[in-house]
Amino acid sequence: MSSPVLTSAPAALTVRPWPDEVIDALGHDPRSPYVERFWLSILGPSATWLLRRLVAGLESQPAGFELPVDETARALGLGVKAGRHAPIVRTLARCSQFRMIHLDPREPVLLVRRKLPPLNRSQVARLSDALQLAHREWQDAELLRPDAELALGRARRLALSLFELGEDVEATERQLHRWRFGPGIARQATAWAWHRHRQAAAAATADAADATDADAADAADAAEGEHG
Repeated sequence: MSSPVLTSAPAALTVRPWPDEVIDALGHDPRSPYVERFWLSILGPSATWLLRRLVAGLESQPAGFELPVDETARALGLGVKAGRHAPIVRTLARCSQFRMIHLDPREPVLLVRRKLPPLNRSQVARLSDALQLAHREWQDAELLRPDAELALGRARRLALSLFELGEDVEATERQLHRWRFGPGIARQATAWAWHRHRQAAAAATADAADATDADAADAADAAEGEHG
């Protein structure tokens, strides 16, 4: 699926998720250390920051949201300029080139990947020598982890505790890295803990609503008894 080329920046775009079972399972959040360290020099800073912003929006509004294009361009330091050579248009095209986004030609809908895939071999070859070495070391660390399952369980518990203390996704994953959990374990534990945290919050809200309804019903019964 190839995106059409924008000839100008629209006033707004409707952002919706672009699911992919494999990438969603194995990929990296645009706000993760992996993307900041390895994808940044491939995508460029403007595209990377745009993807971070889009995914953050989908995290808070999973079904989708309206993206004001000019306001977003200003927030990213891209300025506002008309035409197909406008910086925001070029940034969208850059993201589309790597299949991170897709602009639906039938309406102004921007489909967005929630995760970025690991770099392929040709992309790794474009990194500096130092980053190529760092990427090989990262891969080795992921593959040679005999206690990965135990570490994942511990990382999940720590991540859940951080969310309960009020930390966000990016801060939680970063803290797991500081505690020397590998990138893959930190990413998986953060995703798992965030899902459990949101489930618990939704359940608590539902319980509170049920309790309020029950109190209201009891009060109505009591009032009816007094008048009966």
